[in-house]
Amino acid sequence: MNTASIGKRIRKCREAKGWRQEDFAEKTGLSVTYTGMIERGEKVPKLETFITIANVLEVSADILLADVLSTGYSIKSSEMTEEISSLTPSERERIYSVVNTMIRFEKNK
Repeated sequence: MNTASIGKRIRKCREAKGWRQEDFAEKTGLSVTYTGMIERGEKVPKLETFITIANVLEVSADILLADVLSTGYSIKSSEMTEEISSLTPSERERIYSVVNTMIRFEKNK
């Protein structure tokens, strides 16, 4: 299991809320040291702790586990769609052009 990717997603969600590790640790009832170890992928939280983290961050578990679940690609795709939709029409077209080129390349391997 790629524990580092889970930690990165937790950190990304924490940072999106504008919280320091200290703020996050206080809200979850965990130590700053332990939350840092989780975010670096050095520790995997127990299920109960993981649920607390997801609830405090107000995200679903599948968001935090997207890189380790076999269905994670639909989550990533959804996230990318959201990111792309925030771009200007010309920026979106450039992105779509690059992606289409990459898809054609992969199909012709």
